Amino acid sequence: MSARGLVRVVRRDESGSVALEMVLLTPLLLLMLLFVVALGRSVSARIEVEGAAAQAARAASIARDPTTATAMATEAATTALGSDHVTCGDLAVSTDTADFVPGGEVQVTVTCHVDLAALVGLDLPASEALSSTAVSVIDTYRAVTGT
Repeated sequence: MSARGLVRVVRRDESGSVALEMVLLTPLLLLMLLFVVALGRSVSARIEVEGAAAQAARAASIARDPTTATAMATEAATTALGSDHVTCGDLAVSTDTADFVPGGEVQVTVTCHVDLAALVGLDLPASEALSSTAVSVIDTYRAVTGT
């Protein structure tokens, strides 16, 4: 066989190899893309929970008494997560008003159990508990009732 004939055989054997490579690699590339999307959505939900905790702590710090502070923190966290379109399977807002005096601080912890299927759009069985704590100082020059 001549060199020219050998080149033709080699060229003929490689026909369709690019299509085969694409068929094999496309599912892996799509899986990697979905993983990146899931990671991004999870980080976004975590940031939204942190923002909700900060808003809840601020709302609690402007209340006049500890009972109102707890109610305002829960309402602020629920509203913040609802407006950011984060769906919590189980939302828990814990408000620490032990130092509820002028110049003291109020601490709010927001815990949200997020279904990963809702984040990505896939049927993933797991959920993730996202939690964040924020502290806000109570104004020194204002009246606070009840401790």
